[in-house]
Amino acid sequence: MSKTVLMNDYRTIVVGTDGSDLSGPTVARAAWLAAREDAELVIVCAWSSISRRAEAKNVNALGNDPSTLGQVHGRQAATEAVQAGVQIARAHGATVKAALLVDGEPGSALLQIAGQHRADLIVVGAIQDVSIADRLLGTVATDVVKRATCEVLIVRPSMPVTELEVPEDNTDAQPTPQQVPLD
Repeated sequence: MSKTVLMNDYRTIVVGTDGSDLSGPTVARAAWLAAREDAELVIVCAWSSISRRAEAKNVNALGNDPSTLGQVHGRQAATEAVQAGVQIARAHGATVKAALLVDGEPGSALLQIAGQHRADLIVVGAIQDVSIADRLLGTVATDVVKRATCEVLIVRPSMPVTELEVPEDNTDAQPTPQQVPLD
């Protein structure tokens, strides 16, 4: 006796990017799926405001502050991360519906945008849990998997990564997304 398994069609896919080395493969996987499924792709980058002086010093490359990993520091860096994601997505034949910057915690930003766009799938990158903090507090991917109301695809790096990844606090504030021009 065989069973018929019904699969949902993906109409809208949301993917997170932070400009890290894992972002490229994560966006590429989401774009490949979007092109294959004829779905629209929404690219999201969570970011936090910093001063122009701090942004000029490239604060996002200064270290692993556990309270902000997975979140891009400064609007310019976030814009660049999203624009790189759009280029990758288009190179894989995806239709990019929106490219958004959200001032806030990465997991909450992805979930908020997924809800607003009625996403059928969220694609998020994740390194293997390598620290006690990851095991105690969880990661952005863990947060998204626990709270998502749609399917979640986790993209792992092809080689080991030793970066510390700890989510921000999970406030209930709903940040306002900002559209990044697609052209």
